[in-house]
This record gives sequence, C-alpha cells and structure tokens, in this order.
Amino acid sequence: MGLDEIIRNCQKNDRKAQEQLYRLFVKKLFTVCLKYSRNYEEGQDNLQEGFIIIFKKISQYNFKGSFEGWTKRIMINTCLQQYRQISFLDILNENTAEEVEVEIENDSVSMDFLMKIIQELPDRYRLVFSLYVLDGYTHKEIAEMLDINEGTSKSNLSRARIILKGKIDEFSDSYKNKKKYNS
Repeated sequence: MGLDEIIRNCQKNDRKAQEQLYRLFVKKLFTVCLKYSRNYEEGQDNLQEGFIIIFKKISQYNFKGSFEGWTKRIMINTCLQQYRQISFLDILNENTAEEVEVEIENDSVSMDFLMKIIQELPDRYRLVFSLYVLDGYTHKEIAEMLDINEGTSKSNLSRARIILKGKIDEFSDSYKNKKKYNS
C-alpha cells in the first residue's frame, strides 16, 4: 500500500491505516519533537499530541506539497503551542549580540551529545536555535511563530550559540585532556 493510499484510508478513519502511517513517520517526527522539547519524556508527549492532531486534520491534507513537510509543520506547531499554553516564553527586547560560530571536532562530539545540550538550553533559546539552525526558518518567520520581534529572535539565537559554544568547548577541553592522559 502506497503512502497516498494510506493517507486516503486515514481520511476515512481507518485504524489500520493510521497505525501504518504512525509507523512510517514516528521516528522522523519524534526527532522533530526532541528538538523542541526539554527532555525525552516531553518529546514523547509532544509526539503523541501531534499525532492526535495529524489524525484529526488529515482530511484537510489535499495532496499538494510534501506530506512529510505537512506532518513536520504540525509537530513543530504542537510543540510551540505547548510552550505558549504554559507560558514558558519570556520575551527579550535586547539588541542582537555578536554572532558566535560553533566549531566542533567530529571525533569528540556525538549527535546525541549535541541534542542533549540543545535540550538543556533555556526554552526561548532552544526554540529559536532549533527553528533557525535545524529547520531553516528565517528570523521573520520565527518572530511570527513565537510572537516576538525579529531582534529578539536574533538575540536569542546569538545567546543560544554562546551557551552551546561554551558547553562544547568545555566538553572538548575535557576530551582533549582525557585523550592526552590516556596517550
């Protein structure tokens, strides 16, 4: 059964098709949720909530554009809505700080480590960083999504980069020292 047929059956509330769709997309969409969540459990909650919304709104999908993109957008909006509901977003109205480049030694920093330190960022920084760096949204789009101004988005991104660079540098230093000690 092809994806279009699975989607059409989901639009008819076919439980087996919903299960197939879930299995097809759960890993990709969970990765999206983890980028916008503070921890694994919150990511799971956002994933489940997002799939509920996908199945409720699937009749609105008109087969124009990428279905994966459509589901990803729902997941991102679900995660962002959770933050709006519980008032996690603090709005900063400061000028953009100097951009900081994050350089990583491939052999010392794993993707798991990067995801972990991104999840540890304060909410406002993590959301902007994930939207801008990981998903490619512009500061204008981010400002609209989070109901902040563009300058705040730029400032939050810069602060996120500073924090991440500090954590990566700290990790790299301890890694180099460990490597030196073991040599």
